[in-house]
Amino acid sequence: MSNKSKSVWRTSVLTMTALFMLSACGGEKKAEPVVPEVQAPVESPVEAPPETQSAAFTAPLTGMPLEEASNRRPLAIMINNAPAARPQSGLSKADIVYEVLAEGGITRLIGIFQSQTDIEKIGPIRSIRPYLINIGESYGGVLVHAGGSPEAYSIIKNQRKQDLDEIGNAGAYFWRDKDRKAPHNLYSSDEKLREGADKYKYSEEVTIPQYTFIKEETGEAEASDSAAEIRAGEPAAKVDITFLLKNYVVGYTYDPESKLYQRSINGEPHIDLNDNSVLTAANVVVLGANHKVLDDVGRLSVDINTGGEAMLFQQGKMIKGQWVRSEGDAIRFMKDGSEVPLATGTTYFNIVPNSPEFATHVTVTNP
Repeated sequence: MSNKSKSVWRTSVLTMTALFMLSACGGEKKAEPVVPEVQAPVESPVEAPPETQSAAFTAPLTGMPLEEASNRRPLAIMINNAPAARPQSGLSKADIVYEVLAEGGITRLIGIFQSQTDIEKIGPIRSIRPYLINIGESYGGVLVHAGGSPEAYSIIKNQRKQDLDEIGNAGAYFWRDKDRKAPHNLYSSDEKLREGADKYKYSEEVTIPQYTFIKEETGEAEASDSAAEIRAGEPAAKVDITFLLKNYVVGYTYDPESKLYQRSINGEPHIDLNDNSVLTAANVVVLGANHKVLDDVGRLSVDINTGGEAMLFQQGKMIKGQWVRSEGDAIRFMKDGSEVPLATGTTYFNIVPNSPEFATHVTVTNP
């Protein structure tokens, strides 16, 4: 081999060796540039609107939701409404309140307490009359009172009515408040009254009249045409009711925010002394009944069975109709032969005389 060839061969070998060593010792691959990972933007989860579900159980007299079904026997409590007895205690916890004339143009209140408990003070409690017995028993209530007219006592004794009378059989379950003068200072609580009912072994549960109520989740717009037609009414922002005396006017003023009527007496808010809250009503029923004076004392007979003209105020509207009462049932408001559903909440029934004319007892105004 020539020197030139040897030189070329040696160069080739050295070149190949060098390449081999570079490959073996220093030939790591260059690190690829790190490309930052770009993540897709995270969208905030959109909360689905809560499902509107009907309560599994509702109170029979208010339609308000309950955790469990309740046929607990109501307490039908006679509550004093003389000026010296106001403001009263506990009325804001009543399911239903009746207002009806007693003697001398003064009205009496009958509170029907069924769905709420732990009412520490109710009253002042006053005497009973035959038509008040009738009202209380129409809801299956234990009659709670302090005394009564001779006729009322005769009915209670002869018909063995289940009652709690502070003057008679149940004085231990009432107390007198020192801040007021008798007879406007007699009180009790739902706990003490139910304790008294238990002592006399009165029924703890009864069949309670069921009212129909507006389904709040559907609203009037989605109601059936017939139901909407029944509930159609005239605007009624303020209602004033005169029972007999011109200087005693009960008012109900509609509050659109709460959808409740706020109660007043002679222009002043009517409050519950327990918590100083204004008394409110989801429904206000005014109904006309025949009244008759029985004696020189001014005791009355009030016909709460025959039925007659009535007005229902709810959700800022007035509906004209009739009141009816079947045997063994409570008073109901009807229009064109169908019962009108009540708004959920407390209902006030105001019973006024048919004479003078029913309509003269009610004044409706709108701003």
